[in-house]
Amino acid sequence: MLFSVNTVVHVLPLLVVALFKALFRFSAAQTACARLLISIAESWIGVNTQMIRRLTHTRLVAELPAGLSYAGHYLVLANHQSWVDIPVLQAVFNRKIPFVRFFLKSQLIWVPFLGLAWWALDFPFMKRYSREILARHPELAGRDLETTRRACRKFRGMPISVLIFPEGTRITHFKHQLQRSPFHHLLKPKAGGVAFVLEAMGDALHTIIDVTIAYPHGKPTFADLFANRIPEVRVTVRERQIPADLIGGDYENDRHARVRVQTWINGVWSEKDESISNALSAEDVTEARQKTA
Repeated sequence: MLFSVNTVVHVLPLLVVALFKALFRFSAAQTACARLLISIAESWIGVNTQMIRRLTHTRLVAELPAGLSYAGHYLVLANHQSWVDIPVLQAVFNRKIPFVRFFLKSQLIWVPFLGLAWWALDFPFMKRYSREILARHPELAGRDLETTRRACRKFRGMPISVLIFPEGTRITHFKHQLQRSPFHHLLKPKAGGVAFVLEAMGDALHTIIDVTIAYPHGKPTFADLFANRIPEVRVTVRERQIPADLIGGDYENDRHARVRVQTWINGVWSEKDESISNALSAEDVTEARQKTA
């Protein structure tokens, strides 16, 4: 109930500011409205985070590198296990790096209140097409990639954190088995989204923020979060330099560029998989000590 109230309280003034932004197109008004929109969104996140910390027993353990800047330009890569990943990432990074935006499925614009808020905050919406639809309408091929490029061109002129879940979907046992994933805790990463962001704005990015999320007590749902059933979340953040040979490549048409990006992200995912194994092993050791005591 409190989460819903907080959402309504923040989204209503956010939409009023968005209306002003749509009506007054001169530069000063656009800049002022953009800053105010982000301030409202960060306030919403801040209140949600305080509710999680004060009204639940969830222990959020996060390791952040020194030197992250609110004025930076970052590509954020994270594994995706649950919808709870979103409030976790927001709690970890709110006001520490530029406001985090991520690519959304086009259907999410119809989520009450939040869909309009995401639209007002310039979150890019992507429409995915099945193979059957593309076979009947080949002219639709590449639409999602053009959305990526258009959003990245818009983000170049501002401090930005672009979040990508390279797995493309939340992990489940069925998806893991279907993919025959070589990783214990992760799905196979898709390199395309990362490659297109680096192609469109790689020279404007400072570093890559590599985020590993682990739930030692099992993958939770939003219901688990609201019902105080998540004892602990472990988040490891690593800052990575962007390999020079990944910037400005032609992922679509250059096979060597594709191989470079795919090889690099598979290496990152191998390290991430090991990091999750270590986090879960540490939890097993802690529980064993508690039982012995």
